Amino acid sequence: MPKAYWIGHVTIDDPAAYEAYRQANAAAFAKYGGRFLVRGGPQEVVEGQLRPRAVVIEFADLETARACYDSPEYQTALALRQPCSIVDLVIVEGWEPV
Repeated sequence: MPKAYWIGHVTIDDPAAYEAYRQANAAAFAKYGGRFLVRGGPQEVVEGQLRPRAVVIEFADLETARACYDSPEYQTALALRQPCSIVDLVIVEGWEPV
């Protein structure tokens, strides 16, 4: 079964408030085995336009990735994030060669 990923592109309007979201989201990611592969850091946009921050979080599978997003733990964190940032987020299934 292929892994799944949250891929997010983020604009943070209030870094202090966003830090509260980062602390709150840890409970959901720990519960559902989310593992950060990319968490901010320098990026170079070579085509198109993106937000200033990129995030990639790995999960065991698509069902787990979706369950994490829908969980009460993440929804509590999300309520902290929404007023202080703009996010484009996709949950995508990884590819496994046959």
